[in-house]
Amino acid sequence: MKITQLTSWCAAAILGLGASFALAQPPAATIEDLDWMTGNYAGQLGPNVLEENWIGAEGGSIAAMVRMTGPNGTSMFEMITIEEVDGSLVLHLQQFNPGFQPRTPEPMKMELAMIMDNHVHFNNVGETGMRSLGYTLDGDTFTIHIEQPDGSRTNLQLTKRSLW
Repeated sequence: MKITQLTSWCAAAILGLGASFALAQPPAATIEDLDWMTGNYAGQLGPNVLEENWIGAEGGSIAAMVRMTGPNGTSMFEMITIEEVDGSLVLHLQQFNPGFQPRTPEPMKMELAMIMDNHVHFNNVGETGMRSLGYTLDGDTFTIHIEQPDGSRTNLQLTKRSLW
């Protein structure tokens, strides 16, 4: 076999191997699939209260303002957006200390991993932050599913409430 033929064969083999390991596309979804998330939820986390306020899906996005309060005041704010991107959903999350000081230089970016009735789950595509994040609504119980980089998992249960 000539060198040029061998080089062509190796290049084709490498491309074929790369294609077989290509990442799966995220599931198809629209922002309207997340209408069930809309509402205000709160729950105790030790001496603190975690509150999530999800505004309705509109214009290809849904968003939440999150706040952690406790005996010493507000300890954390968090902004979450979920947007339609290329036929699926992408979540961005940024946490802030009081004074609106970002806790990380950039927001986390997560891609849709799974979506079902009243359940959605995202995987982190960046280098920092939690490994995955999901949400489930069962009646008035809004559960946040968190997987940390070390693989440990936490489920935070919040209760739907009315502010009006």
